[in-house]
Amino acid sequence: MEKTRILVTGGTGYIGSHTVVELINAGYEPIIIDNLSNSNIDVLEGIKAITGVAPIFENIDCKDYTSLDRFFEKYPDIKAIINFAASKAVGESVEKPLLYYRNNLLSLINLVELMRKYKIDNFVFSSSCTVYGQADELPVTENTPIKPATSPYGSTKQMSETILSDSVNAYPNMKCILLRYFNPIGAHPSAEIGELPNGIPNNLLPYVTQTAAGIRERLRVFGNDYDTPDGSCIRDYINVVDLAKAHVNAVQRLVEQKNKKSIEIFNLGTGRGVSVLEIIRTFEKATGVNVPYEIAPRRDGDITQVWADSSLANTELGWKAETSLEETLLSAWNWEMRLKEKREAASK
Repeated sequence: MEKTRILVTGGTGYIGSHTVVELINAGYEPIIIDNLSNSNIDVLEGIKAITGVAPIFENIDCKDYTSLDRFFEKYPDIKAIINFAASKAVGESVEKPLLYYRNNLLSLINLVELMRKYKIDNFVFSSSCTVYGQADELPVTENTPIKPATSPYGSTKQMSETILSDSVNAYPNMKCILLRYFNPIGAHPSAEIGELPNGIPNNLLPYVTQTAAGIRERLRVFGNDYDTPDGSCIRDYINVVDLAKAHVNAVQRLVEQKNKKSIEIFNLGTGRGVSVLEIIRTFEKATGVNVPYEIAPRRDGDITQVWADSSLANTELGWKAETSLEETLLSAWNWEMRLKEKREAASK
């Protein structure tokens, strides 16, 4: 029996690779597009080690319309697209706004144009809780008012959602699910894949694990004077495998035409806010490893606190975050230790 083909753009990236694994586990045939600008080709070996399947991979930049067009000619039977092809660091977006607007928006526009050309109706978009800005009330629901973005990254997510909303209104066959993530962390329990940032990490947890492993001298906590119980920022940290499974549910909903509307929005989080300092303490407790840190000035673009109300995803998508914070942090540490083994083996 032929398997349903799903295109995963940015599929060798952090969330993309975990989603590819869950798609394979659910009986789909994912095809990966990635330009490897912020990921590593070795991730394909990790996916194969977990699933026994080597997914089809094409090295393509989604900003390149001609190459993308040729790809869809080659694979005409794709039933849905999951789009992870975007730059995603808040701080970097403040320093390099044009890179973010060009990469995140042009990639999306090209994909939607070619969806129409090749009659692909279903689109799952990797969005973010940054679209809410600093919400007036917590937890955040899908109906929480959208505030002005606090970074170019946040702006690109808001604009992308507008592009998709307008496209769905204009093109009757197009169906779209927007998944607004809170803060993905952790790694696959096999330690075969995980978060692998190039250079100095922009996200908290790789910085925590690299500091614990002695790669970084100390972790910088950006601000301890926020209006929170311990002064550090609060986020809703969600296990990356849990998050990946939500994409499988979204694809099933679209392909099996269970969605009631042309465009749907779901928050993906745990429903619990955790501070940066609490992450450090919980990591140390879960692993028994010390994390030296220092307080640094606040970072441009950071909001004070945000966490999700994911009840709509629970009821409509049939999805729920299930993995504990301790288990998630331990998985990230096991992945860091795996990377250390690989580095030591390569240096011999």
